[in-house]
Amino acid sequence: YKLDVVTIPTNRPVIRIDHEDLIYKTKREKFAAVITEVEELRNSGRPVLIGTVDVETSELLSKMLKLRRIPHQVLNAKLHQKEAEIVAFAGKTGTVTIATNMAGRGTDIKLGEGVKDAGGLAIIGTERHNSRRVDRQLRGRAGRQGDPGSSQFFVSLEDELMRRFGSERMVKIMDRLGIKEGEVIQHPMMTRSIERAQKKVEENNFGIRKRLLEYDDVMNNQRTVIYTKRHNALYGDKLAIDISNMIYDCVAVMIDRNEYDYQELQNQFLVTFGFEFPVDEPTFNKSRKNQIRDDIFNAVYKYYKERMERIAFLAFPFVKNLVENQQSRFENVAFPITDGIKTINAIAPIKKSYESEGKEIALAVEKSITLQIIDNAWKEHLRNLDDLRQNVQNASYEQKDPLVIYKLESFNLFEEMLIEINKDIASFLCRAALPIATNNIRETEEPTTDTRNLKTSREENNNRQLSTNGEQEVKRQPVHVEKKIGRNDPCPCGSGKKYKNCHGRNVNE
Repeated sequence: YKLDVVTIPTNRPVIRIDHEDLIYKTKREKFAAVITEVEELRNSGRPVLIGTVDVETSELLSKMLKLRRIPHQVLNAKLHQKEAEIVAFAGKTGTVTIATNMAGRGTDIKLGEGVKDAGGLAIIGTERHNSRRVDRQLRGRAGRQGDPGSSQFFVSLEDELMRRFGSERMVKIMDRLGIKEGEVIQHPMMTRSIERAQKKVEENNFGIRKRLLEYDDVMNNQRTVIYTKRHNALYGDKLAIDISNMIYDCVAVMIDRNEYDYQELQNQFLVTFGFEFPVDEPTFNKSRKNQIRDDIFNAVYKYYKERMERIAFLAFPFVKNLVENQQSRFENVAFPITDGIKTINAIAPIKKSYESEGKEIALAVEKSITLQIIDNAWKEHLRNLDDLRQNVQNASYEQKDPLVIYKLESFNLFEEMLIEINKDIASFLCRAALPIATNNIRETEEPTTDTRNLKTSREENNNRQLSTNGEQEVKRQPVHVEKKIGRNDPCPCGSGKKYKNCHGRNVNE
C-alpha cells in the first residue's frame, strides 16, 4: 500500500532464548531427538509446547510419546471444542502439549507456579514452515510480557521445505564433515540457509497471489458495471434511465448488424419486440441512420410503456380487492409475468400499489425482469471467465502473455454479455403479460364469490388461485400433468398404505 511502517516495541523486554536449528539427516533421527528433548525438559519441570505442520505429524508424535509413557495433550482441528481448556493448562509444570500451527491461537498460555524459575515455557518446532511468519508465531507463544522461555526447531533433510530448496547442498556439507547417523549440525550458517529457502517459497507465493490479483482486477472492473445496473434495478434508482438506454442500445446494435439486409432486420425486430418493424423499406434506405435509430427507439419505447400500463391496469383490481374487501395480512403480492416462453414472478408491495393505482406494480415488473436477467447472465459470464482463465494458459507456449490474452478475450465476452442483457430485457418488457389476466379480471369486476384466499406468498406464486369458498379453489394456471398414481400403488406420502386407502381415498377415477 506504500504506507509508512513503524515498529512498536514490546511492553516488556523479550528474554526468550531462540536457539539455532538442529539439523538431522532423516525424519526418524529428528523425531527421536524431539522425544528425547521433550523428556529432558519435562523432567526439569518446564512445560513444553510442540508445534507441528499438520495433523498427521501431531498424531505420530502422540504415539511416540505414549510409547515413552509421557503424559500429554494433543491440540489440533479434531479437538477444537476443548481448545481453550487444553491451552489453559499448557503452562503448568511438566505439561506436554502437541499443537498444529493454527491451534490454540488467540489464547495466552499462562505459566504455572515455579515455571518461571525453571526456565519458562519451552517451544519445540518439529519442522520449518514454508513461511517465516508462521515460525515466528510459534516462537511467540513463549516469552510473553517479559516471561522467560526458549524455542528450538528440529529439521531434517527429508522435510518438504528442505527437499525443495537446498537439501543437496546440505547433504554435501554433512558428507564432507563425516556426519554419522544420529549426529546433528547446529550452526548459524545452516539456519540462514533454511531461512533463504523459506524466503524463496514466500517470493513464489507472492508472485502467485500477485498474478491472481491481476486476473481478479479484470473481473472486478466488470463486476462494478454489473452491480451498478443491479443496484439500480433492486432499489429502482435510475431504473427508467437504464431501461431506456438498454432499449436504445438494443435497437442500435440490431440496425448496425443488419444495415444492408432489411428483411433480416425486419425478422429480428419481430422476434425480439413482438410487433412489426415500424419503418418501410424505402424510408429505411433513404433516411439517415441516426434518424432511423431514434424513430425505431421511440416506437419500441412507446410500445413497452403501453405494455406496462396494460399490466398495471389488469393487476390493479387484485390489489384493490385485497385492500378494500379482504384486509390482507400480507405486505406483498406476487404476479406471474410471462413473455410467452418463460415466467417471472414480480413482487409488488400491496399498500404502495394501491396508493399509486397500479404504477408500483409496473415498477415491480420492471425490477423483477431486469434483476433476474442480469443475475442469470452474470452467473453464466463468470463460468465463461473461469473456462477462459484455464484456456489462456496455453498461450505461453506461443510466447504470449496469458494475462494479455485473458484481458482481451474477457472484454469481448463482457461486451457480448451486455448486448444479450439489453436484448433479453427489452424483449421481455415488450412481450410481458399476465397469463391469467382475462379470467381473473372478469371475476374481480363482478365479485360474486369470497376471494379471501388469494395466494400472496412466494411459495404460491406459480399457482395463483382464487378461492370460491373456504375449501374449494379455482385454478387459473395451466395444469402440469405428472405421472398418474395407480390405486393399488404405495401412497407417495410414505405411510406404507395403498394409495386408494390413504390420500387417494377421495379421488374419483
